[in-house]
Amino acid sequence: MEIKNVTVFGSGVLGAQIAFQTAFHGYTVTLFDIREDLLEDAKIKFEQFKLLYQQDINADAADLDAAVSRISFTTDLSLSVKDADLTIEAIPESIEIKKDFYNRLGAVAPAKTIFCTNSSTLLPSQFATETGRPERFLALHFANYLWKNNVAEIMGHAGTDPEIFKEIVQFAKTIGMVTVPIYKEQPGYVMNSLLVPWLMAGLDLYRNGVADAQSIDKTWMKTMGADLGPMAMGDLVGMSTAYNVTQSYYQGTGEEVWKERMDFLKANFIDKNKFGISTGEGFYKYPNPAYKNEDFLK
Repeated sequence: MEIKNVTVFGSGVLGAQIAFQTAFHGYTVTLFDIREDLLEDAKIKFEQFKLLYQQDINADAADLDAAVSRISFTTDLSLSVKDADLTIEAIPESIEIKKDFYNRLGAVAPAKTIFCTNSSTLLPSQFATETGRPERFLALHFANYLWKNNVAEIMGHAGTDPEIFKEIVQFAKTIGMVTVPIYKEQPGYVMNSLLVPWLMAGLDLYRNGVADAQSIDKTWMKTMGADLGPMAMGDLVGMSTAYNVTQSYYQGTGEEVWKERMDFLKANFIDKNKFGISTGEGFYKYPNPAYKNEDFLK
């Protein structure tokens, strides 16, 4: 099947990026979210992406305008998938939310449509049944700033059709991704199997009073030559995602340390509306966080 029409569910940090990158590479894209104001926020993000694409990958302004023209917006689930060949879901990292969503999506999507989830930590098999088409369901996971950190991880489950798996690997290549096929279900794929322990190590140092956020990040940035430390990355990823990840790991493992992390994030960030960059405060205050100061590493 030739993929032409792609629907992206969720206009948050990664959903907006996935929609823009897919449209930039010539596909017709529909972006769905549950509220109009969220879609309006995505339109603002797209204007920011234009500047970043020019700056980071020397993209042509006319091509960027054309990409935006290929994106439509809707809060109507049925309408969003009426012509969809492929859907990519980037909604909150909650098994209950995803199960409910796929139950509704499976009832309205055409039989031809392939379903992909961008879930960071959940396994496709955990909600494959709810899709109503488990053989046409798999994970397609992207990195943040995907136009330059252009890695896509493709992970099926035991019931995924191998031909569908190959088709999504090929699709990911057509939108400029370096593809990483995952041959066995793994929570966190390759990327987050490496990233989550790093983020949690930073969080543990912070919540246990070992060091403050700036010291933790300075140590990592200076010794590893990195642009960001784990605390700044936490703000970028967002506290709601971090919270959902700790909740998911706690539910999956039952280990008390995940509950402690989850409770700490809720009490100190979620309940105080400190969601990171999106709300102007997390470990740092925005739009001018300390780690961007020229003398931060001095």
